Amino acid sequence: MQQEYLFKILVIGELGVGKTSIIKRYVHQIFSQHYRATIGVDFALKVLQWNHDTVIRLQLWDIAGQERYGNMTRVYYREAVGAVVVFDVTRASTFDAVLKWKDDLDSKVTLNHGKPVPTVLLANKSDQVSLQQPKLDSFCRENGFVGWFETSAKENTNIEEAARCLVQHILANEENTVIDSEPGSFVLTEYTAPAKDHFNFSCNSCAKI
Repeated sequence: MQQEYLFKILVIGELGVGKTSIIKRYVHQIFSQHYRATIGVDFALKVLQWNHDTVIRLQLWDIAGQERYGNMTRVYYREAVGAVVVFDVTRASTFDAVLKWKDDLDSKVTLNHGKPVPTVLLANKSDQVSLQQPKLDSFCRENGFVGWFETSAKENTNIEEAARCLVQHILANEENTVIDSEPGSFVLTEYTAPAKDHFNFSCNSCAKI
């Protein structure tokens, strides 16, 4: 019997780092230079045929960059089982804000067993600037990210890979809990998607699972 999961994923980071562009590229395979700033929160749905027995629906919550200090973020974050924090490699201030977003996330949502939700760091707009990999490797290890990726929504670089890395960590958490009691995950029974090959991948500084 094919199982289906619905996972709530948060996409957070400073204003203008490319969160909406990443989601549009990942879900719809489109890119535009002219997205308007997200107001509050927006949603998108991505369906993955993970393997022959498992379909995963990712409900992507695009949280506005100016919402970090808002009272509504606790409501937005509720029942999330994974997150993506995005910064813009061309703007150092957006990297400086990464830990504020991570701390805010960790203070407002945890998994059943009290651990933080798996979080991937995206260094976006990598088509414009190259990064120092050792620095980000250690940054992620020290601050609880399961991995990081240089991404470009414009060139469609590493977005699929980052999502797969995050989903693998979410599934590992699912295997260690009773599915029916896990916040943010539901086993569905109706949808059937065409079969695709199982994903094989690796990611920078991915924590072992």
